[in-house]
Amino acid sequence: MAETLTRQAYDRLVEELEELTTRGRIEIAKVIEAARALGDLSENGDYHAAKDTQGKMEARIRQIQAILRDAIVVDEVSVFDEVSVGCTVTLRYMGDEDLETYFFGSIEEKRPGLASLSPSSPLGQALVGRKAGSVVSYQAPGGMLEVEIVSVGS
Repeated sequence: MAETLTRQAYDRLVEELEELTTRGRIEIAKVIEAARALGDLSENGDYHAAKDTQGKMEARIRQIQAILRDAIVVDEVSVFDEVSVGCTVTLRYMGDEDLETYFFGSIEEKRPGLASLSPSSPLGQALVGRKAGSVVSYQAPGGMLEVEIVSVGS
C-alpha cells in the first residue's frame, strides 16, 4: 500500500537511506571486523551485538526502500480547510473535554511535540476530507467511537 508523504518526510527518508547504505554499512563492517579479530566467535559478545545491529540496519534499509518505492508525495500547503496529509488536526472524543492534536500523515512524518495520525488508520480514514466542526464515527478495537474535529491547521 502506498504511503502518502510530505516532501519534507520524503526528502528526510532519502537522506536516511543514503546515510545507512553508505556510511552506515561501512561503519558496521568495521565494527564486525574488529570483533572478529577478538577471537572465538561463539562466545564473542561484541561480534553478536554488531551482527544484531547490522540486521536491524538492513531491515530499516528495506523498510525505507519499500516506502520510497510506492510513496505518493504531496506538497504541503499553508492553509487547510479540510483534513488531509500534512495538516494538524485537533480532536475531541465525544463525552470528553480533553483535546488531542495530531500531525496527520505517515508514521514516518515527524513533528516536534505531536504524535502522527496515519491516514490509513481507521480514525484517519474517517477524518480524510472532513472539515472543522464535523463529527465522525469510526470502528476502534474497543467499539464504535465518535470524535469532533475541533480544528484543522498547518
